[in-house]
Amino acid sequence: MSEKEQYQQKLQAQLDEWKAEIDKLKAKASDASADAKLEMEKQIETLEEKVKEGKEKLSELSEASDDSWEKLKGNISSTWDSIKSAFSDAASKFKKK
Repeated sequence: MSEKEQYQQKLQAQLDEWKAEIDKLKAKASDASADAKLEMEKQIETLEEKVKEGKEKLSELSEASDDSWEKLKGNISSTWDSIKSAFSDAASKFKKK
């Protein structure tokens, strides 16, 4: 397995983990009060947008040649950091609810 394939698998696993986390947050939001539910749903929507962005980056990576994928790696890492930050922010807000 190439380094590119290993990297893709790692990113896909992280996306799958984030999708599962969103499902947990949706369940938690459904049990929240009306005001809290609205705020939680906004956070979930933001997270879903971030995950969609991650999927797009993963798609770009899969389409990249073996020679050019390294150039995308930095951009993808930046996107992943942004997604991780969004999940961290959401997690801290959900704990307050």
